[in-house]
Amino acid sequence: MKVLLVLAALLAAVSAIPIEGEQVNGENGWYIPQLDGSFKWMDLEEAEQLLANGDQIEGRISTNAVNFYLYTKSNPTSGQQIEASWSSISGSNFNSNHGTRFVIHGWTQSYTDSMNTEITKAWLSQGDYNVIIVDWARARSVDYASSVLAVPGAGAKVGDMINYLQNSYGMSLDTLVVIGHSLGAHVSGYAGKTVGEGRIHAIVGLDPALPLFSYDSPNKRLNSADAWYVESIQTNGGNLGFLKPIGKGAFYPNGGKSQPGCGLDLTGSCSHGRSVTYYAEAVTQDNFGTVKCGDYEAAVANQCGSTYSSVRMGAVTNAYMVDGDYYVPVNSDAPFGKIN
Repeated sequence: MKVLLVLAALLAAVSAIPIEGEQVNGENGWYIPQLDGSFKWMDLEEAEQLLANGDQIEGRISTNAVNFYLYTKSNPTSGQQIEASWSSISGSNFNSNHGTRFVIHGWTQSYTDSMNTEITKAWLSQGDYNVIIVDWARARSVDYASSVLAVPGAGAKVGDMINYLQNSYGMSLDTLVVIGHSLGAHVSGYAGKTVGEGRIHAIVGLDPALPLFSYDSPNKRLNSADAWYVESIQTNGGNLGFLKPIGKGAFYPNGGKSQPGCGLDLTGSCSHGRSVTYYAEAVTQDNFGTVKCGDYEAAVANQCGSTYSSVRMGAVTNAYMVDGDYYVPVNSDAPFGKIN
């Protein structure tokens, strides 16, 4: 019996050692999503060359259009297109006395996508807000890599709009929250970098995109210094999203890899999108209880115990009290949040 136990332990140890030549998403390359839902492996060297060459020509590409659509209590379903000019903002429903929320979509999406509708509706149900939906055209490139290359430029344009609204209209950075899903999370990060380290009050990254982004290059992705507080809600970690913690507060619903109720979910798109659904529910119901973890590995393995903390995922007060990694129990159907 002892021999069998020793053999089992040895086999477990050997299986934990990475195999030479093994493809590890986000470490020695990435599985790049394709429009048809499939994935294509790109090793690290090829990806770095692609990104380097792309950076050299990106500045000469004039198709990185970024548009802004304002929604308020006065126009909750029909956005007003605004631009950084006195006549545009003065002629809109923008009110600097109200808190502002920028919302940024991911790959293949547009400002009319359901994620924007969900989040806009959630915030406007809570009071008077300026909800500004960002539409960045290059997100709709058929080539994912092309959209990745456009992220810094799109983020800079969002940052410029934030600076304009603050400097010319008195928009408070202290009540500003920028919310981005997938690639949009990294656009949010570059917006924060443009405005200045730690000046935006909060950025919420909804399952920040993993393919072609490196955890070891925080200056080229959303990171915890891009706002005074950065929260990440990580729902498809290791596949379409990051598994390692991105925010100062990193939340792992169901351990962060896959979500209940999504079935087989081979592409990960259901779990990836759940970050948006969870966040909208958190805004309206504040019902996602959490368990504090020692590190993200414990959160992923659901080894953080069963005692709920006082922290709720997605809560506006998190900016003042949260630092660390949290396991988040969730239901397979709405309401998804669980509270003790």
